[in-house]
This record gives sequence, structure tokens and C-alpha cells, in this order.
Amino acid sequence: MARHGSSPHRRAAAFAALGDPTRLAIADRLVASDLTPSEIVDLTGCSSPLVAHHLDVLEAAGVVRRSRSESDGRKRFVILEPRWRSVLAPPTVPDEVLFVCTHNSARSQMAAAIWRHRTGRPASSAGTHPAARVHPSAVRIARRHGLDLADAEPTRFDPARTGRAAVIITVCDRAHDDLGAGGSARLHWSVPDPAASGSARDFESAFQQLDERIGVLAPSTAAGAPPSASFPHQYNGRTPT
Repeated sequence: MARHGSSPHRRAAAFAALGDPTRLAIADRLVASDLTPSEIVDLTGCSSPLVAHHLDVLEAAGVVRRSRSESDGRKRFVILEPRWRSVLAPPTVPDEVLFVCTHNSARSQMAAAIWRHRTGRPASSAGTHPAARVHPSAVRIARRHGLDLADAEPTRFDPARTGRAAVIITVCDRAHDDLGAGGSARLHWSVPDPAASGSARDFESAFQQLDERIGVLAPSTAAGAPPSASFPHQYNGRTPT
């Protein structure tokens, strides 16, 4: 299988789709965070019909996909296909990262552990409606990958304690909605809730998705890159330089 598609024709179509400056800017922004179409409208300054056209082109070329929110079925998140995350512009991430999900019992706990392991930098986690304990399957999956969550405890999200330098990454759709608009220091990864089924396969899938996402960001932190006050990049509608 070709690295960026099933055939040279497919790859050429994807690169052609990315040849438009606005579509490239949208795809670059999706490296770090999943976005709703309305958020893309706000970031680009383009009209809703124009954004819809750009997303149709990118989806037809296999660059993005649209996924229904687990929190609000009327909402869609635009997600960059994983194979493109290492190709497009990598973001620079501040030292301080806070992962948030609803119960702080699985996804956000695993994400913080992966981040600390990969980068050697601080990461914490919290929940908008924390559970009584970390899910046993999350503990088992983390242990399988050499990470220890045995003593982890769910913590309530407190905006006053996030710190100015912190980038907040919501890893579930409900937490994204609970926190509302978050400005330039808020990212979202639409990772399905493995506790909904409780299956080991779904917990492993969530772990792998988080690991892949963090792996895209980790090189910039592992190299000792300084924190970026402007992260994530805002697109103002002009041609990227």
C-alpha cells in the first residue's frame, strides 16, 4: 500500500486538493485539532458555503473525514486522516498540557501518561464530571504498554488551575461541548468513548489513537522547542507564507 493513498492517482488528487491555499491552511490547522465546520468558518473568515465546498474537496481526495459528535448528533467534527498528520506543518506545543474528558477515568488519563512518557514533560488530566475511579480497563491497557495508572485518581476540571501556559486538549466530544469556546489554547481530539462498550478492543483503539496523535506533537517538544504563545496557528484568510 502506498504511504499516502492507494495509488499514485489517489495521491495526486490529494496533493491537488491541498494546492489551494485555504484548503492547505485548513488541513494544517487540523494537524493539531479536530474542528467543526463552524469553527473552520471562524478561523478562515470564509462563508459557510465556501467552507463546505473546501471540505467536500478535501474529503473526496481522502485528506479529511467528517464524524458525528458523540455529544450532539447534529454536530460533525472534521478530522484529518492520520496519514497526513506527519506530512503537513507540525505545530509547536507549550510545555504544559492538560487533557480533559468527561469522567477523567480513561481517555484523558491514558493521554497524560502517554504524553509524559513520550516527551518527558509535564501533563495532567481532569474531568468535567469525574468518576469515582479510573476505569480498570484503562489501567490494564496502560500497563500493557508499560505505563502505570494504578495510583491515578479522577480530578475535577478547574479553569482557575489550568495555568496561562497550558494547552487544554479535550479528548471526548462531551467535554468539548462542556468547556465551550476556548480561544487559541484549546484543542480537541474526537476519540470515541471506550467505556461505552467496555471492550478491551475499544480501549486499545482509544490508546492507539491517542498515541498516534501525541506522536505527531511529541517531536517538537522532545527537541526542546520553546513554548509558543501563538499556538495553535490562526488562519486569517490570507495566503500562507
